[in-house]
Amino acid sequence: MNPKSYCHYVSQLPIDSLDRIYHDEHYSVPIEDDNELFGRLILEINQAGLSWSIILKKETHFRRAYDHFLIEKIASYNEADVHRLMNDAGIVRNRLKIEAAIFNARVIMALKEEFGSFKNWIDQHRHLTKAEWVKLFKKTFKFVGGEIVSEFLMSISILEGAHDPHCPVVINRSGN
Repeated sequence: MNPKSYCHYVSQLPIDSLDRIYHDEHYSVPIEDDNELFGRLILEINQAGLSWSIILKKETHFRRAYDHFLIEKIASYNEADVHRLMNDAGIVRNRLKIEAAIFNARVIMALKEEFGSFKNWIDQHRHLTKAEWVKLFKKTFKFVGGEIVSEFLMSISILEGAHDPHCPVVINRSGN
């Protein structure tokens, strides 16, 4: 693939960089598993104010620290877990982001009761505009602004705009 045809933000990166691998293999790929969807939301929330490269470098640590993104497990976290996470140098140690993950896990548990899964809840709202998504997320979850919601939804292929139209990743995925 011609590096110049890639999305502008990865065109100059080495093929083995974490950002390039994420772009090629994960960005704008639908996620079916609720725990992985939630994990992506945790990562997007933690990226706020930081670069995505930092989050990618810490992803393994996040996965371990947050019990492999198991929604039920995180929903049961208590103050001792918050303290444990605040002392884990492998993740972003921001109390508001940590508490948001726990709160959001509890919300997703309720959504699963009503819709069967987090994925079903997302699919029920697939028709929304970006502005409507942001409004819905802000009403439902904590620590989710417009950029976080937009990136989360582009990263799981709900909103368009994740790749430049000429990017070979898009062309390969569409079969053209």
